[in-house]
Amino acid sequence: ALGRSAIVTPRTNVIGAGLRLKSRIDYDFLGIGREQADQWERKTEREFSLWADSRFCDALRLNNFYEMQGILFMSALLNGDGWAAVKQGDIQRYFPYALRLHLFEADRVSTPDTFALTGIQGRNKENGNRIYSGVEIDDNGAVVAYWISNHYPYDPANPYWKYGWNRVEAFGQITGQPNVLQIMDTERCEQYRGVPYLAPVLEAIKQIGRYTEAELTAAIITGFFTVFLKEGETPVAGFGLEEAIPQEEKGDVDPNEYELGAGTINSLPPGYSVEIADPKRPATNFDAFITAMARHIGGALELPYELLLKSFTASYSASRAALLEAWKAFRMRRTWFASDFCQPVYEIWMHEAVARGRIRAFGFFNDPLIAKAWCRSEWHGPAPGQIDPMKEVQAAQKRVENCFSTRERETMELTGGDFDKNVEQLELERTMMEKAGLLQSAVTQTQEGGEETG
Repeated sequence: ALGRSAIVTPRTNVIGAGLRLKSRIDYDFLGIGREQADQWERKTEREFSLWADSRFCDALRLNNFYEMQGILFMSALLNGDGWAAVKQGDIQRYFPYALRLHLFEADRVSTPDTFALTGIQGRNKENGNRIYSGVEIDDNGAVVAYWISNHYPYDPANPYWKYGWNRVEAFGQITGQPNVLQIMDTERCEQYRGVPYLAPVLEAIKQIGRYTEAELTAAIITGFFTVFLKEGETPVAGFGLEEAIPQEEKGDVDPNEYELGAGTINSLPPGYSVEIADPKRPATNFDAFITAMARHIGGALELPYELLLKSFTASYSASRAALLEAWKAFRMRRTWFASDFCQPVYEIWMHEAVARGRIRAFGFFNDPLIAKAWCRSEWHGPAPGQIDPMKEVQAAQKRVENCFSTRERETMELTGGDFDKNVEQLELERTMMEKAGLLQSAVTQTQEGGEETG
């Protein structure tokens, strides 16, 4: 349970229901006005949602783009790196894009003719490039291709002679766009494969699991109240008591076998007696020990134990400090994931959208700098939790009043919403309430105020 909490908690806070696109083109460099840029950004976001909201963006037709984000992030934490292949599919009348994403497990990226436990290093026989755990590099150490197996390692349904590997170039030779996206949190120089998120604390989590199971088993055994009857020299016939375990559940009866169970009655031969030992289970220090271990594990994973155990029993200041510390790591991982997956996918989609004429972007294919200006964007996800919403809102107001922040940024930080859409919706609601007579218009209020003054 503790290990799963360490995995799903970052997934829920970093990705949530999916990182959403917010287009932020460099309109000053492109030489267009702010109003024209706003219209272009809204149209592009609407067009991108046509692709991202559909399951047809998935090569397997299982998940949409936002659901794939959570799956890929979980895969990166569990395996050390997540993988997505960029493919092209057929264009449908109801889906005008050919871009498809195919998510696959990290186990399939391996060195040809080897298995995960028998060898990780090899060479490409055609060009002599070295291959490390399925990643082919050239003489300079740059990644040039990936080797993807058609089966999972040690799959009992597929014998060894059926295994094969496909070499996929890392980048397209003409477009320079990635053919395979590797989602990995690099920790060391010249690191080509990732390390699982729980690797530093895996042994501790396993031992905690064993300790928890032992305590649970001991508590269950203690809950069994078993009666032992000691027979005298002359057995009493027709005593009138029977065992609580049904005969059909006991199987073969062994006179030397004694079973524990709720309400079980066992008879003992003369000369034998039983002393019931009190194991003191569950242990009184069980919760304190688990909490102490959670602190150590949370420190190694940059995850405060309050979030790891979902238990906020400290003061407001301590709980808020724990949330702020956790969100430093969450924001870092969100930036890393957006730059490794969301932004590259968006740029690949933008190239296709402009090439097909569904998005108009002058000079897009003439200069990479112009293309970058059109592809600038931000990716926003779930907002941090609030322990005291009133204090958080007041602090946000102070930051805006003193120009330390903007209303748009505070809207995203507090609720994860869109400031522009909020303003439009508030204006619409105000107009509707004025028509219904539930709210006076600003003109009416001014007129009434002037009459009263006169």
